[in-house]
Amino acid sequence: MKQTILCLDMEWVLTPEIWEEVSKNTGIKELMLTTKDIADYDELMNYRKLHMNNNWLTLSKIQEVISTIDLLPWAIDFMNWAKDNMQVVILSDTFIEFAKPLLKKMWNPTIFCHNLIIEDNKIVDYKLRIKDQKTEAVKRFKELNFNVIAAWDSFNDTGMLNEANFWFFFKPGKKATDAFPNIPVAQSYEELKTFIEKSL
Repeated sequence: MKQTILCLDMEWVLTPEIWEEVSKNTGIKELMLTTKDIADYDELMNYRKLHMNNNWLTLSKIQEVISTIDLLPWAIDFMNWAKDNMQVVILSDTFIEFAKPLLKKMWNPTIFCHNLIIEDNKIVDYKLRIKDQKTEAVKRFKELNFNVIAAWDSFNDTGMLNEANFWFFFKPGKKATDAFPNIPVAQSYEELKTFIEKSL
C-alpha cells in the first residue's frame, strides 16, 4: 500500500486570502486584486508593489496585519486529523514572509512557497522557488511512489491538479465547478475528509 501525501492550497482552503485582508485593513483598495483580476502574476505583483510604495506600506506592517488573521473555522481540527493520517504539504504561491504568522497557528506544517526580496523593510521584488513549483512538486511526490491527493478552491493550478492521483475542490467558485463539473466538491471539512478517506 502506497503512503499518501495530501497537498493543500493555503488561502481559501485553510486561511482567508492574505492580500484581500491586507487591503481591508490598510484601506488600499488596489491590493484587493488577485490572479482572478490580473492573470499574469508578474504584472499583478508589479501592480501591488506600485501601490505598496505609493502608500508607504512596509513588510512589517503587512506582517502585523497577517498576524491578526484567523484561520478558517475548523481548519486546525482538519489539519490535526490530516497529519494524524498521512503526510501533509501546503503548496502555495504566497511568500514565506507572509505565511509564517499563519503557519504558527497550524503548528508549523511543511510549506513550499516563494520568497520576497526586502530592502529597508520594503518589498522590492519576489523570487519564485521554481517555475510552476506546484506541478513539479506533485510530479516528484509521485516519482517517490506517494499516493498524491490534492484539495484546492479554484482551477488556476490545473497542471498540478491533473498530476495528482486524486483531487477535490473545497468551496470553489462557480467558474471552477463549471470548468470541471465532474470533480467532487466539498463544502465542508467533513465532506473533504470523506473524499480523502475514500482515496487512501
